[in-house]
Amino acid sequence: MGRLIARLRHVQPSWRATALAEVSSERRDPFYVLIACILSLRTKDETTGPAAARLFTLAEGPEAMGRLTPGQIERAIFPVGFYRTKARVILGICRDVRERFGGAVPDTIDELLTLKGVGRKTANLVVTMGFGKPGICVDVHVHRISNRWGLIRTRSPEESEMALRRRLPRRYWIGYNDLLVAFGQNICQPVSPRCSICPLAAVCPRIGVARSR
Repeated sequence: MGRLIARLRHVQPSWRATALAEVSSERRDPFYVLIACILSLRTKDETTGPAAARLFTLAEGPEAMGRLTPGQIERAIFPVGFYRTKARVILGICRDVRERFGGAVPDTIDELLTLKGVGRKTANLVVTMGFGKPGICVDVHVHRISNRWGLIRTRSPEESEMALRRRLPRRYWIGYNDLLVAFGQNICQPVSPRCSICPLAAVCPRIGVARSR
């Protein structure tokens, strides 16, 4: 496993960075990462970053952002997917962070999951990217590629998270999502992955791959 990850890390700088990696590199602020994660759901990377930047130009913390109107947030984050729903979710998160957590984003997955609109993917990303604590964020890329490698055999991202917590050495947890998302976007795509230029072509079992380039 270590050799696979080392090979991918070697070529990762040549790939386009994910939006959340760019967000977290700009500022290691858990609230910023949390809101950017909410915006990223069902939204393309090239839309997420600019939307987050526009919103945080209006207000930076939960106190100030909580004073914005739904319309102000909607206009700032458009055209992210479900922008009207996300505006309400963001205001609810700001209220809960202020009232239940003293204005500070909680740093545990269990507490983050009590925030309406926050699922396991977002909670793990906030823990890893916002706080630098171990966690395994599993999205469709991580689920697909981990199964394609034969590292796990699961049917859903939720199952994959628990399986990876058992199988993946803890030292790889924090960067695993960002590495595999970038790999999945650039090389190991869902349909017809680009196996001809993949740095892992010689060792990948290609489980479930019917067609490749």
